[in-house]
Amino acid sequence: MLIASQMEPTYARTVYPCFDEPAMKATFNIRIIHDPSYVALSNMPAIDVSEMKDENGSIWAITTFNTSLKMSTYITAFVICDFDYVSRIERGNEIRIWARKEAVKNGYVDYALNITGPIFSFLEDLLNISYPLPKTDLVALPDFEAGAMENWGLMTFQESSLMYLPSDKFTGRKAMIAITTSHEIGHQACGKQFGWFGNLVTMNWWNDLWLKEGLASYFEYLGATFVEPKLSLCTQRYVFRKKKKIVIIIAIISHMLMWLFFVLQGASITWMLSNFLTEKLFIRALNSYLRTFSFSNANQDDLWTHIQVVVDAQDEVQLPASVKKIMDSWTCQNGFPVLTLNLSTGTISQEQFLNRKNENSTDTYNNTWIVPISWMRNGSSQPLLWLDKSSKMFPEMQVSESEYDWILLNVNLSGYYRVNYDQLNLKRLARVLENDPKAVPAVSRLQLIDDVFALTQFGYIQIESALELTKYLAREDEIFVWNMVLLNLVPEILESTLKNYEVYPLLKKYLLKRMLPIYHYYAGLIRQNIDALENDYFAQVYLEKLFATACWLGLQDCLDLSSELYAKWMNSPEYNIPSLIRRTICCYGVAMGSDKEWNFAWDMYNQTNSTKEDKDILLFALSCARESWLLYRYLQYGLSDTLFSSNCTSDIILYVMVKDIGQRIAWEFVTENWPLLSERYGERCGEELLHDTLKIMARFVNTDVQIQELQVFYNMTLQENERGATTALLESAKFENTERRELLMKVADWLQKNIDD
Repeated sequence: MLIASQMEPTYARTVYPCFDEPAMKATFNIRIIHDPSYVALSNMPAIDVSEMKDENGSIWAITTFNTSLKMSTYITAFVICDFDYVSRIERGNEIRIWARKEAVKNGYVDYALNITGPIFSFLEDLLNISYPLPKTDLVALPDFEAGAMENWGLMTFQESSLMYLPSDKFTGRKAMIAITTSHEIGHQACGKQFGWFGNLVTMNWWNDLWLKEGLASYFEYLGATFVEPKLSLCTQRYVFRKKKKIVIIIAIISHMLMWLFFVLQGASITWMLSNFLTEKLFIRALNSYLRTFSFSNANQDDLWTHIQVVVDAQDEVQLPASVKKIMDSWTCQNGFPVLTLNLSTGTISQEQFLNRKNENSTDTYNNTWIVPISWMRNGSSQPLLWLDKSSKMFPEMQVSESEYDWILLNVNLSGYYRVNYDQLNLKRLARVLENDPKAVPAVSRLQLIDDVFALTQFGYIQIESALELTKYLAREDEIFVWNMVLLNLVPEILESTLKNYEVYPLLKKYLLKRMLPIYHYYAGLIRQNIDALENDYFAQVYLEKLFATACWLGLQDCLDLSSELYAKWMNSPEYNIPSLIRRTICCYGVAMGSDKEWNFAWDMYNQTNSTKEDKDILLFALSCARESWLLYRYLQYGLSDTLFSSNCTSDIILYVMVKDIGQRIAWEFVTENWPLLSERYGERCGEELLHDTLKIMARFVNTDVQIQELQVFYNMTLQENERGATTALLESAKFENTERRELLMKVADWLQKNIDD
């Protein structure tokens, strides 16, 4: 039994009567009556535990907590559990990490305990503010949809965000614990003192939530790299930002302050603000601001005012407009800009990214931002420039006719915008990368690749221009840059369809020629010195994609390594395949084997001591078989409710369907067994399976005959009012697939001409 609260944003009103708004603050006296075999936790320390009898004579414990500081309702919290804890004292603040007793006994929360105190102290020293509470509890919850929550003095986390197991050695889990913990402490140590971080200075209303989360995210990076210095600050921030890319798109389409957009936009804008102010001035302004508004409420203009005072008191940093005017251009309108550079004239223009076709913008600023431009010329950093209108000429950016004269904007991603270079500069940048990739900072190389492919996707430039920047890749040794390349050239969603096009053998030859150096480097470590990767956080996150692509492209060494490690596991089941590449090794171990390898994976899946993560990997790997009869048998197993839950059955069908040889097998299985599947799933879940199946099958739709085949089945299974949406989806898929085919023909033509470069 376990009870844990989550009050943000408006659930406190369901627990106790209150005006449940962030601007309304109070002190809280909390008392919890509970089973005496459990412990009760709340924001403040317990000051008394007594007993009472109810009318049935049962004994209950009464835990009374100290009066809280003045705070908003959404950060009140309580947990009732039978957990154990480990603790330490950091500058008088008692820090306790709570978790299931066996997890504490096994040392799974020791890493979180070891970093929590130092992060608190680091942020206190940085901001010159002492943490006001006498204790801090961090609780690892087995199931917690929010992921983590910054309740003042009682932070709650999903177990995976707080517990570090021996088996997590090569998973990147340690980095994620450092980042997540640092984020929530950013709300605590700073947030309870500062405006939007959290609680001491709180937003007047939820429309300023973006800055609360943004400031916590900004300090999350500083705290995480303090305890884990190998987490490169710039790169970590960019990787985090890219993971949220889909959130950007969703949010911009809808509303500039959508909840999901807050963390991303807030962190990026805060980072940009710190960069053009300098960290020293930024921290000084935050200090002034938090001391003024402690235990009260504020809005973003209050912060801009305090920053302006600090800026006006010095001469080193000069701004082109008031802080409020600059920052309002970023926080009071949709999206973010793309800057277009004309190298011949030195002119930079701006427009809203993703919004080229919308000529009816009603935003106050008409899609114009006041943009700080960090830049370098021929590898040398240049003074910061500002673009404060839709288009502006910068004479210092005019280049000579020398092909070695080049410009790079937004160095190390110090600004929140994309860059669209003209053909002249793209060619020069491509040449620089081929001659000396290190002349361009690693994060900027990542940004270049990401920007050109995004600009291609949304019609700003042609795919050939993006591909020119990939020629140098044989000399690229940063795995996070390679990951960006592979996400764009070999997206997982298209792996099953790309093999049907003439581009595949060309892509195989082109990519493998360039992948071999970095592949062999990591394959050598996997075989001979895997411990060297224990603190290589980017390898832990991205090595899977590199190896999965190498095997998908048919690199023999990758296939051999998969068979080798899989056979080692079969011979010694206690052997652990390296978690960095376990999914790929299991998949291709099954694919390169026979029914013997498949049966072993099946037996391991059914072992009772398999973790959920192991089961998920094996569920996927079993779909990698290249024998049609094994796939068909696997699908038949999926019909058995004694072997699988209905959720697993759905996963099995979809896993098989996305494989190149499994698509027709899975489709025929669904159509032939729909009465059974429908009965098992029920109406709602059955519709979800149909929808997911349709999305995958739609990738293969190219002709009206194929549409008709799918439509006949869906007409038989869907309600009449749902059939129109299916037809529209299929027609849309046909159009998208036609566009994709044309794009892949362009890629194939380019590869044909450049295959031997």
